[in-house]
Amino acid sequence: MQVFHSGTEAFETALRRLAERCEEEGVQAVEDSVREVLNEVRRHGDEALLEYTRRWDGIDLTREGIELPRDRTSDALGAVDEVSRASLESAAERIRAFHARQLPSSWEFTDEHGNLLGQKVTPLDRVGVYIPGGKAAYPSSVLMNVLPAKVAGVPEILAVTPPGSLRKNPIVLAALRLVGVDRIFQVGGAQAVAALAYGTETVPRVDKIVGPGNIFVATAKRLVFGRVDIDMTAGPSEVLIITDGHGDPSHLAADLLAQAEHDEQAVPLLVSTSEPFLWDILHALEEQLRQGPWQRIASQAIQRNGKAFIARDLDEACEMANRIAPEHLELAVEDAEALLGKVRHAGAIFIGPNSAETLGDYVAGPNHVLPTSGTARFFSPLGVYDFIKRSSILRISNRGLQRLGPEAAHLARMEGLHAHAEALDIRMKK
Repeated sequence: MQVFHSGTEAFETALRRLAERCEEEGVQAVEDSVREVLNEVRRHGDEALLEYTRRWDGIDLTREGIELPRDRTSDALGAVDEVSRASLESAAERIRAFHARQLPSSWEFTDEHGNLLGQKVTPLDRVGVYIPGGKAAYPSSVLMNVLPAKVAGVPEILAVTPPGSLRKNPIVLAALRLVGVDRIFQVGGAQAVAALAYGTETVPRVDKIVGPGNIFVATAKRLVFGRVDIDMTAGPSEVLIITDGHGDPSHLAADLLAQAEHDEQAVPLLVSTSEPFLWDILHALEEQLRQGPWQRIASQAIQRNGKAFIARDLDEACEMANRIAPEHLELAVEDAEALLGKVRHAGAIFIGPNSAETLGDYVAGPNHVLPTSGTARFFSPLGVYDFIKRSSILRISNRGLQRLGPEAAHLARMEGLHAHAEALDIRMKK
């Protein structure tokens, strides 16, 4: 892992590059092919889905096979061993309880002129969740993407996933059954995103698409935004650990390693105000790296993207965190509560020595779908608020019309919109 000292040109250059990183790097190379897929599915519906499934997944589906029959999923949860099922159920309950606190309410009030004003909160009608295929299985992502929608009251939730993936990963199917997904479709890739965005003969169009995926899926989601809503286009997973020399270096090394094992593009970052303690962490990291099945992937992530910074003090460390705006931020310092108020930009903030980022991934309760690549400056974690919409309510009284009408009509004429003004004048004359 590269080490940079505060006050040097290399330190500032490395920090600037991190602050300017972009989640869309590499997207341009696949955008043309993704646009073609979107257009084909939009024009040809199920026929295009079946063709792309044959071409890229090597599977001949029939139109009837696009949707997974419910009888194939009914016993999915019962087929899982007791320990795994108990873990899923416990995590689901904690995630549900946390997100229940986010649920907003409709509200209204009457102003001094007798006008009723307010806001009506309504869940989205239908949401699609993308479930990646491949060798990896992420039942936790199912829980994190579906449960906020359930809490929000979304009446219909669909899942799409590459054909055969649920057979290879039965624990994911169990998670889908646990959270009560309504329909499951055996299509993946950009074509699945297109099906959810535009609808086909078999796959209904949704209002929002959420869930992780590869660069083709992420690019497709970005391109259909506006036709439907999306959660975010996620980049590589990141952690930034700030330490002042307190704690166990092996614990912090383990947290860096946990992030690095995600994939070769993962970004493990360390900021320390103590140089000796920083080297203790890096030596522990080197030792742990050799001890498990994570070595190949984690070592590449650390070598490519890992960076360690020796900061002047904790104020500088917090400013670095705010510039980087990391997905995960660990405040592994003596007085972490005092430091919290200085943090403005981070997807999730872990306070104190026991708050391992891994707990946030699975069972703590807050959502692990977080903004990456610096987008924590303006994005928030996935939550109930992502699955509701707000409508304004206006009921104008007679007194309110006479009081507000002249002002509104005057403003309308100032803008040259005379029909707007007339719509008020005709009411006030009456």
